[in-house]
Order: sequence, then C-alpha cells, then structure tokens
Amino acid sequence: MTVDVASPGFATTVEALRLHSWKLGPGQPGQVIDQFTDADFKLVVDDRADVHINSRDGRFYLGWFPMGRPGGDGEGWVIAVTGTAKVPGYRMSFDTETPAEIIAAAVAQVLASSRPL
Repeated sequence: MTVDVASPGFATTVEALRLHSWKLGPGQPGQVIDQFTDADFKLVVDDRADVHINSRDGRFYLGWFPMGRPGGDGEGWVIAVTGTAKVPGYRMSFDTETPAEIIAAAVAQVLASSRPL
C-alpha cells in the first residue's frame, strides 16, 4: 500500500472557494409572531416590550427579547416545549441578530409537529 503525500488536505478549485451571500440581521419579527392564532395561543407584551407567547395548554413557549433577554448572554429568541412524564422537553435559544426567517422556520417545524390529544 502506498500513500500519496504530494497533495495533503482538501482538494478544491478556485470556483469552490467563491464567496456566498448569507442572510444576516434580525429581520422582521412579524414573520415569527404572525404564525400564532388567538384561538390556540396567548400573547403578552411586557413593560420592556418583550413578547411572550404561550400555547393555551402551557406546553409551548416563545419569547422574543429585542434588546436581549434579561440575565441572558445576548439571547433574542427562546423556543421551549415542556416534556411529559415519559419524554423530556427541549429548549432552543437564538441571539438577537438571528434572522427572523430562521426563527420562523424553526417555529413552523415545531408547530407542525404538534397535534391535539
């Protein structure tokens, strides 16, 4: 067996190294908030203008903290789903500069996975 040591690392081309444009900046939070209905969720805006959305059953939570979550390290968004006696829940957080489109996509996936019992 021989080993070719003449070309270590990744093989690439100049074309593969081209720059990309990436979605940056917080975007419009309405893209996230507009996914919720009054029939299934409660919305509260607190004295800091932070937005809190809870499912009527209390198991889903979305928090939007435009100036950062108090006591958090730059958290701008929190999504949490409470678990059951048999399965643990989960929590996701994103910083204040995460594009709203990304949060909206995550929320849409979480909402699509829910079903009435």
